[in-house]
Amino acid sequence: MNAKEVAKLTGISVRTLHHYDAIGLLCPGRNEENGYRQYSEEDMDRLQQILFFKECGFPLTKIQKLLNSSSFNREEAFQLQKKYLLHEKKRIEAMLETLKRSMRSMKGEITMSLTEKFGGFDMNNNPYEEEARRLWGDEAVDKSNAHVASLSAEEKNSIAQGMDQLFTGLAAIRHENPASAIAQEAMAKMYEHFNKNFGYQYTLEAFAGVGQMYITDVRFTENVDKYGAGLSQFLAEAMKIYADGQAQ
Repeated sequence: MNAKEVAKLTGISVRTLHHYDAIGLLCPGRNEENGYRQYSEEDMDRLQQILFFKECGFPLTKIQKLLNSSSFNREEAFQLQKKYLLHEKKRIEAMLETLKRSMRSMKGEITMSLTEKFGGFDMNNNPYEEEARRLWGDEAVDKSNAHVASLSAEEKNSIAQGMDQLFTGLAAIRHENPASAIAQEAMAKMYEHFNKNFGYQYTLEAFAGVGQMYITDVRFTENVDKYGAGLSQFLAEAMKIYADGQAQ
């Protein structure tokens, strides 16, 4: 199959397929007659794995490492993906039930407790935690979890508001050169904010890693770009420049 045929079958754009090839994630053979990309059945199996892992929240860089590992086992990968998707299904079903009951509560048909109003949101067991564990290790995540858990509701709300203000301010300068003085001054404040509020001292490498997650993981990209189109790309570049500059 050529790229256009694969795109039509899977719903992935040809541009995305070309990107996967460029970064070495999915590199099909070439048609000898016209030089176009030609996807074999093996390539399609690999593409299926890429899409499953993306749905499970893995960034492209991590997917590439997993698929290229000599210990990668396709059957085990399917089992992991199944568990994750079943967890998401259960969570979404719970949220739909909460939504349904909330609509009835709004009409005065039933009364809901505060606990019932937040059924299914599952904020203490989300896919980001495992991603963080893979990036920074159990010790850092455990320290961060313990720190946040020790805070009062008011303190947690304060952190959330602080993050909202931080990204709103960053969105305002997203059209600046990532290496400019104004951008790098903002990165310094961002780095300080991260280290001050989450009970974990981010290394410069970890800070740059967060920036890469903003563009390699669609969940992060969507959340960050809600503050302004292109913010995720700007931050990825600016955070790396800051980390590299401070490491010198």
